[in-house]
Amino acid sequence: MKPDLSKQYRSWGQEALQIEAAAIIAGADRLGDDFVSAIQGILSCQGKLVVTGLGKSGHIARKVASTLSSTGTSSFFLHPTEALHGDFGMLQLKDWLLAIAYGGETAEVLEVCRFARRIGVPIVAITGRKESTLATLSNFVIDVRCEREADSLNLAPTSSSTLSMAAGDAIAVTLMRARGFSETDFAALHPGGSLGRKLSLVKDHMKPKESLPLVTADAGFHKVLEIVTARNFGIAGVVTANGELIGAVSDGDLRRALLRSGAEALRANASQLMSKAPKTVTNDTLAIDALTLMNEKQITQLFVVAAKDTKAPTGIVRLHDLLAAKIL
Repeated sequence: MKPDLSKQYRSWGQEALQIEAAAIIAGADRLGDDFVSAIQGILSCQGKLVVTGLGKSGHIARKVASTLSSTGTSSFFLHPTEALHGDFGMLQLKDWLLAIAYGGETAEVLEVCRFARRIGVPIVAITGRKESTLATLSNFVIDVRCEREADSLNLAPTSSSTLSMAAGDAIAVTLMRARGFSETDFAALHPGGSLGRKLSLVKDHMKPKESLPLVTADAGFHKVLEIVTARNFGIAGVVTANGELIGAVSDGDLRRALLRSGAEALRANASQLMSKAPKTVTNDTLAIDALTLMNEKQITQLFVVAAKDTKAPTGIVRLHDLLAAKIL
């Protein structure tokens, strides 16, 4: 019978994670003036933050460039080998270069750095050797040295690659926070997929102003009924002569009026039928927040206004449309 090694496997996995976690904590303690100066410089950069690396560091560089771009720092990955064969033109005078090489002696990465120095592009290095050629060529050095790798042989790039990626994330997150990058900004850069849908705005789903079901306060029962049933909105907004929203009449309001007053309700006008001060949201409200409000208030539509202190409706957003867009 084969021995049960499940406890051993779990122990090995836990040990690897603990070693890598310790490497990240130690790396955090070493962040110093070079990190701060690099952040300040990148914030003032008028071009792009170009990220380069080769091999496993190249995979990390691609991921870091993607994270930077999705969090408000214009960035792209430059393959160092391709740069040596004609892609140096991708690096421009207004750019900054972020070079990743743990040992700091990758020949192709060093050639990219030498080119950057020749044209006056500042260089930020992520490396595990502060005495390396890469560190010498760079203006700022982020120290990611590790005491040991997570594998039992202390050979495979594990702790070192994890810390290098974490350092890139630290740069991206710090820049993001320094720029005041918001949920709205994030949504604008992530329109696709479930994340994009959850971060989309009301204005992305609302029916426009020209489609609004609106009546004036003196509109009679039949006119209100006509507007409520038109286009399946199930509601009519009641507005003043200046176009300000003062109430709303839903199909439920009409039914309740008929049950309460019978034929007398047919002689009522919009101001007598409406619910006052209807709930509204702004154009830039997150769609998920609008959906939450509808669920809390047990309503199926919300009129949209340009800003919280305005009352003129600019659109209407329906529960049906948000659910169809898979906001939840």
